[in-house]
Amino acid sequence: MENTPIFFADGESPKMIEAFKKAQETFKYFWRELSWEYRRIVPALDVACVKLAFTQEINNETVVEHMWINEINFDGEKIKGILVNDPNELTNVSNGEYVEIPTNQISDWLFVTQDKTYGGFTIQAMRSEMDETEREEHDAAWGLNFGDYNSILIAYEQKEKPENLIEHPMSRNMKESLVDFVKANPNEITAQDEFGYTFLHREAIAGNSTIVEVLLESGADKNAKTNNDKTPLDFAEQLKWEHIIPILK
Repeated sequence: MENTPIFFADGESPKMIEAFKKAQETFKYFWRELSWEYRRIVPALDVACVKLAFTQEINNETVVEHMWINEINFDGEKIKGILVNDPNELTNVSNGEYVEIPTNQISDWLFVTQDKTYGGFTIQAMRSEMDETEREEHDAAWGLNFGDYNSILIAYEQKEKPENLIEHPMSRNMKESLVDFVKANPNEITAQDEFGYTFLHREAIAGNSTIVEVLLESGADKNAKTNNDKTPLDFAEQLKWEHIIPILK
């Protein structure tokens, strides 16, 4: 995530540029939540989407459009998903298309659970410019409760349980069942997918330190490399998961 954001086009307000930066810095929390959502039997999220900057050269000018995708996957380097907006000017991408975009083109992310929204930095920047009536109309149009634009949440119940900013509660709660799973399925420790990712790579990307510890104790190879030569530690450092870096060193 060190890459310089490439899409701060002319005409973006400072408030919006700040929103883009915050979205990029905190995207890892979105992915952590979504990585658990994909394991839940009963879904907990009502909405999970990411806004990305799409660019195209048109008449010797770089045209930028920020549009939302869903059905998201993330490999630590690229965000993958399905575009859910119709472009205004761009012709190189269309609604319903599968896209793969680097992390330095994130402009926002949003998930919703139990009537609370998390993320939505660009949305809150816009809401901050509205009066009370406009905000109510805006929220009604989305059908969501966006809450206080000065207090943007990034992790589930972070105010009630600040420790959730470090470790997802499901990571802690799943420890025993993971130990049992790994004992019953030892091959899962060494298995690599078609891109060379191991279980340990995926958990390092998602920021689940308890799971990372269990995998290491069960014999996972912390030096395993993806096809792009990335170790789990590389991803933890890239995403600045400070609580995982020492475990993998």
